[in-house]
Amino acid sequence: MSNGDIFVGEVIGTAILILFGAGVCAAVTLRYSKARAAGWVVIAFGWGLGVLAGAYTAAPLSGGQLNPAVTVGIAVDTGRWGKVWVYVLGQLVGAMIGAVLAYLTYLAQFRANERRVGTTEGTEDEPVPTLGIFSTIPEIRNPVANLLTEIVATMSLVLPILAFGLTKGLGESGTLVLIVSLLVVGIGLSLGGPTGYAINPARDLGPRIVHTFLPIPHKGTSDWGYAWIPVVGPLIGAVLAGLIYNAAF
Repeated sequence: MSNGDIFVGEVIGTAILILFGAGVCAAVTLRYSKARAAGWVVIAFGWGLGVLAGAYTAAPLSGGQLNPAVTVGIAVDTGRWGKVWVYVLGQLVGAMIGAVLAYLTYLAQFRANERRVGTTEGTEDEPVPTLGIFSTIPEIRNPVANLLTEIVATMSLVLPILAFGLTKGLGESGTLVLIVSLLVVGIGLSLGGPTGYAINPARDLGPRIVHTFLPIPHKGTSDWGYAWIPVVGPLIGAVLAGLIYNAAF
């Protein structure tokens, strides 16, 4: 695969992933959305289906990694680091594009994120915090615990992905993408409660950058003090997964 194919594939695939993921978070979060308050299970499946759509789309061009943690884990396993920067750059650009597309899709709902003056309906008319639509927020802010959660959750993603490669024909049949998508759903349901399971540095950092600059009324903080954890944690988890895979398989 050429650098151009890798870059374009990762941009397109990651943009689709984030469009689905941020889109389902917007659907569940924003006032005047038909899916408002649909819950965590819906969010987990929305992200999993985003992986499904994005990876299948990108696979012919780049292999559909869509995640710097997956890219780093594969590089640790194979020792091939030469194209890692192309993958990561494409993933970050794609994540930012996907976040902008999700914002445009829910533009009217974001614009309705205004405090109504002179109403008596109570909290329903307060502005909705919007960072959680784009990036992760811990339920309990504890840097050590939050970092450990992201490390463990990312190991639970990358190690199985590496092991799936041992099953002949799984990638050629297209079944691998489906299985990885279900794996992401499972991680969300099982391990996503503490931090919102970034498990993907581009998935968190790209949309956080976009959130910082979007003209969303009363959007709240972009929480840059926490932003290092969903980047560093998944990268540590990816390296550990690659090392464990090399040692055990």
